[in-house]
Amino acid sequence: MTDSADDPVLDDPKPLHRGNFINGRDSAAALLRVLAEAGVPADASPRRRAEYSYDASNYRVEPLAVAFPRTVDDVVAAVAVCRATGAAVIVRGGGTSMAGNAVGPGLVLDFSRHMDRVLAVDEEARTVDVEPGVVLAALSSEVELATGGRCTFAPDPSSKNRATVGGAIGNDACGNHSVRYGRTSDHVAEIDLVTSDGARLTATETGLRATDPADSFSATRAESLAASLARLAQQNLSTLRLELGRIPRQVSGYHLENLLPEKRFNIARAVVGSEGTWAVVVGARMKLVSKPASALLVCLGYRDVVDAARDVPTILEFSPAAVEGTDEAIVATMRHRRGSGSVLGLPEGQAWLFVDLDGDDPESVHVQADRLLDRLGENGRLVQGRAAVDPAERISLWRVREDGAGLSSRLASGGEAWPGWEDSAVAPERLADYLADLRALLAEHELAGVMYGHFGAGCMHIRITYDLRSEQGRAVFREFTRLAAELVVRHGGSLSGEHGDGRARSELLSIMYSPEVMAAFAECRRLWDAAGILNPGSLTDPDPMDAHLALAGVPEREWRTSFDLRPAASAGTDPWVHAVLGCIGVGRCRADSGGVMCPSYRATRDEKDSTRGRARVLQDMVRGARTVEEGWRSEEVREVLDLCLACKACSTDCPAGVDMATYKAEFFAHYYRGRRRPLSHFSLGWLPRWLKLTGLFSGVVNAVLATPLGNVAAAAGGLTTKRALPRFAGAGEWRREIADAALAAGADGEDSVVLFVDTFTRGFRPEVAGAAARVLADGGNAVESSADGCCGLTWISTGQLGTAKRLLSKAAEALDDGTDRPIVVVEPSCAAALRKDLPELVHTEQAERVATRVRSFATHVADRVSAGWKPSPARPAPEQAVLQTHCHEYSVFGAAAQRTALKAAGVRNVVDANGCCGVAGNFGFEADHYDVSMQVAENALAPALRATDRDVAVLTDGFSCARQVDQLDPSRPGLHLAQVLDPGTTTVAGPTSTTTRDRHTKETEERQ
Repeated sequence: MTDSADDPVLDDPKPLHRGNFINGRDSAAALLRVLAEAGVPADASPRRRAEYSYDASNYRVEPLAVAFPRTVDDVVAAVAVCRATGAAVIVRGGGTSMAGNAVGPGLVLDFSRHMDRVLAVDEEARTVDVEPGVVLAALSSEVELATGGRCTFAPDPSSKNRATVGGAIGNDACGNHSVRYGRTSDHVAEIDLVTSDGARLTATETGLRATDPADSFSATRAESLAASLARLAQQNLSTLRLELGRIPRQVSGYHLENLLPEKRFNIARAVVGSEGTWAVVVGARMKLVSKPASALLVCLGYRDVVDAARDVPTILEFSPAAVEGTDEAIVATMRHRRGSGSVLGLPEGQAWLFVDLDGDDPESVHVQADRLLDRLGENGRLVQGRAAVDPAERISLWRVREDGAGLSSRLASGGEAWPGWEDSAVAPERLADYLADLRALLAEHELAGVMYGHFGAGCMHIRITYDLRSEQGRAVFREFTRLAAELVVRHGGSLSGEHGDGRARSELLSIMYSPEVMAAFAECRRLWDAAGILNPGSLTDPDPMDAHLALAGVPEREWRTSFDLRPAASAGTDPWVHAVLGCIGVGRCRADSGGVMCPSYRATRDEKDSTRGRARVLQDMVRGARTVEEGWRSEEVREVLDLCLACKACSTDCPAGVDMATYKAEFFAHYYRGRRRPLSHFSLGWLPRWLKLTGLFSGVVNAVLATPLGNVAAAAGGLTTKRALPRFAGAGEWRREIADAALAAGADGEDSVVLFVDTFTRGFRPEVAGAAARVLADGGNAVESSADGCCGLTWISTGQLGTAKRLLSKAAEALDDGTDRPIVVVEPSCAAALRKDLPELVHTEQAERVATRVRSFATHVADRVSAGWKPSPARPAPEQAVLQTHCHEYSVFGAAAQRTALKAAGVRNVVDANGCCGVAGNFGFEADHYDVSMQVAENALAPALRATDRDVAVLTDGFSCARQVDQLDPSRPGLHLAQVLDPGTTTVAGPTSTTTRDRHTKETEERQ
């Protein structure tokens, strides 16, 4: 097989080739054959290659294949195949690299799937043995658990809940508390490596040895390599001492100063930051630190980031653990995307510093905080400062900082910002002057920079408004970046202070370092990797920084959509293209903590089931890339969207605002046009139509479904037979419930509302309609009920958007009554559809008017509570409750409303399940998805149920959530908030003499 510079399948004019392989279809197939012969399973499917063509940088490089090693032997075998064939090896953890460090043209080894264990914690030695794929946050948690909270692992980059130890070693990651704890290289004891020639070596603080002493080849290799590295250091003593290790965040280049005699020939530290170009990390022994007994966050407001930076030297005098900062653009975007309550406790200002102080006891830390505020007040730059004593405020403020990378990419003010000059660093005392000069350079190029980062360490993360889509914009990107490199060097700084050089900055290293240092870098890399197969394109012999940019070459084309995506689009960009390009790869969807996203990834741990993986395949779709070539008819896109639950959590949790539920509905609408749809798209997608029929014959239908014929009917409709089907209500039940509630309410309230009784409530939970009406009346509302219309949700989620639009148009017409009365919707998913999907699918002023009036039941009740109303349920409120917030409520209306109402009712202990239930409308009822739906339940809901007694109430406003609770524990039915707050009736004869909660319990018992 030969190289070909004009291979017709290449997307980029510059071919990516190493050795005997070129990045094409034939090469991928050949590599797979050889890997299979070596016993290494790999995936070269177009979909998988699309997923791994990107990291969190500006770059796209298509790999040949992806492998998920389970053992070190798998790694050795894979590297041997690549060495023999000339294929490149690209090592990857969480894929959050912002400089293009985790993409390349060969075989990608993803360690995050299987080699992700904490092997041993030694508290006495203060070390922990780990595999490279363990996530940093998981590592810290396991260490703290094993040591009783006495020790932890210190490096905590903002991506810590998805970034891995191997990635942290590769890039020398730092984190929010680096002022106290430094870089990853400060916390490494030993690193186990596999070299490109097959040696298994362990780098230590004093040298290099064979990982297995009985391995003679590796022992000889270790001795020879150590001697060569020692000679290299001896030949460059003065150069290494003068140019390397000058400032705290000098991450650019190789850390060869650690080979100096005064550093004790610390090869382990030298390996850190080599970005996978020396050897493959297969294990490590990392150092632990003591966990402080007490900590306090002090938040400081300033007029701008320069003023904030000028106060950093004063702050450092107080020995803080962290000094982080952000500007107003990120805060405004957080509030715009997640609501005003998403940022708590922020003082006045347009730029802010977050200072973490710690100590032995809370009192001394508070005294220290007061002294700090006094000193900063004397400096005269501080606008306002305050200590965040409330834990909720602390979490909220840190999340603003930690989500900075994503929030800064698509700002509330409009436009886009990209990495590139992402994490330059200077000495902290020079930061203010550097930022002032950098802002002037940005202005000269008519660019804006969104600034955040590690102020205390002199390291700034900056997202810049480059136009990477046009040739002219890319020219500006290249010119500005080179001038910025010259600027930071004039300030004695480093091109990279944390994320490494990768494809973004390696070309510019010669601006920062002398020819002698650059020659030492190249020689060192050759000593480690003579075959030249490890992570090509970075550091030495780099690709141009403007080659392989992901936004270059995206064809201009009109993609007609049903959803109106124009408000999110930038000028000159097709709305669909702009929407799917929103993912920048920061990978929060791969986190297993914080928010709800992404339930399917948390269940499968497969990149294809993450929001990011889906977005990357969609991005290749609009590129017309060879990995995904069929556009709306792409089987790869359908496959990657298959396990998306359409929960909408990503629309809130994703810092970049990716809304995969909308993209899935839009894609399915096109994909299934003229094709046979799955049976469930008719049985579940058309559910509101079927409910009109079942309501007329509910007794017969329920009786039949209770027999074996029920399973036959379910299977015929594409439904699982493992999940119990719900009881169908009679057609008039909900009307009787509302009528009874009206009798019980008595006089009208002062404020009128429209209670929208949705399809799910009418068809399955009519008792909730009555309870909701009584609660609203008890809260002082005059209630007018409406069941005129359907939100179209089941048609939206199955991509039947033509029908959905017609139904939504009719609903808008029925609800647009000329008033601004709140429209309170019982079912949260229907409320979300009317609030968000209605104006996006029906492009009329009427739709906008109705959408702005829509409230979920919980949101409206919380508003009444805030206005002074106190619920008066017929029964005393339970002491404890498990809260399962519906994902659509969470994403569209927020997660706090139910808690507010429960607290007002006297529920003291709320156990928040904090995750998707797994049913998600039609998803969990579909035969092909049942098993995954139950795996999703294990993320949060099922453990929450097991952790509480069976007499603890379970709050499930969403019908889907209630069905999952019934499936997991039939003895404790899920209750709607209205049923918990129901004031009940004791004055009306007949069946209304009991509360709806009593009736719900009775019906559940009958079903069982």
